[in-house]
Amino acid sequence: MPGDDVREHRHRSVLPFAAAPAEVRLLRQAATAQLGHWGLPQAVEETELVVTELASNVIKHVGEGTSATLVLEWEGERLRVEVHDKSRSTPSLSVVDCGDECGRGLHLLAAVTTDWGTVLTAAGKSVWCEIALGSERACQRVERAAAALQGYRPGGGTALQGRLHDTALKESAVELIADLLHWTASRGFDPDDILDQAQLHYEAEPGIAA
Repeated sequence: MPGDDVREHRHRSVLPFAAAPAEVRLLRQAATAQLGHWGLPQAVEETELVVTELASNVIKHVGEGTSATLVLEWEGERLRVEVHDKSRSTPSLSVVDCGDECGRGLHLLAAVTTDWGTVLTAAGKSVWCEIALGSERACQRVERAAAALQGYRPGGGTALQGRLHDTALKESAVELIADLLHWTASRGFDPDDILDQAQLHYEAEPGIAA
């Protein structure tokens, strides 16, 4: 079980695990507990997503039952998440069609993390991601929102060009949020619950509204 063999040195935690579906849940729990110990609850959501994706990739592409290791390393305003396995086959981003169920994982990781990459090691490879914390995290969220609004086409219209005025940005933001709520409802989620969770995340990050 991941977590039984946790070795911590300063801000580094090493969790060996077996690549199996049942272990992924335990690995997420162990990672969440470690972040709680470090006082980093704001990084739990992204870390759970990264841990799930990286561990699942070991199961899919290296083999179920493979021995692997999760490493969490916290320094300053960055949290680094690494998964080490015995394969030297490196993952890469590929073009994904709208109907594809597979191949979206790395695109998702690239969207929610500051950076990611692969390092070949003597025993195989390490796939790593870095998650922003503190003020850098707040800036990253604002930058992602601005990028989404600039490329958003409400109602199939033309994307905004040139300097974006506050009124136009506000209208696009409202349309984007409404469309996201429609999407969550179509997937069986409660839109009010999604809004409540988003509000909690927003309020948990001091300075983001400044």
